[in-house]
Amino acid sequence: MRLLVDADACPVKDEIYRVAGRYGLQTLVVANRWINIPQSPLIERVVVPEGPDVADDWIAEQAVTADIVVTNDVPLAVRCLEKGAAVLRPNGEEIDDRSVGMVSAMRDLMHDLRETGVMNTYNPSFGKADRSRFLSALDTLIVRLRRKAALSRVIPSSS
Repeated sequence: MRLLVDADACPVKDEIYRVAGRYGLQTLVVANRWINIPQSPLIERVVVPEGPDVADDWIAEQAVTADIVVTNDVPLAVRCLEKGAAVLRPNGEEIDDRSVGMVSAMRDLMHDLRETGVMNTYNPSFGKADRSRFLSALDTLIVRLRRKAALSRVIPSSS
């Protein structure tokens, strides 16, 4: 299990580093610019070339089952889910097979409303409650995935 972080605009990097350290998880911090990261053998900075979606492409290519991808980018989330990875937004919302359709539809609706001028972009502030919600969701997701992996080793699937 690894954490792959879409880091360019991620507001919860410090929280990710703390949780990764607690669980001993390799963490790949992916951006198209140099980002300061703590010195740790578990945390690796990945700087990709400039360009639209280059970081997203790298993350989507690397993601595998049991990885956790932290992103707010819905198209990237869809691609990672297709590879079997879990996806968590910085606000603590998990995007999974049940919610991806609604999340995608909402993204498209908001895009259309902004394009037509009906609505301006509004990004609410990100506060302590949001960080706390993210920490709790990441912790819960890691425990759930570890339990699932342990069960799959004990109870082989019938083929």
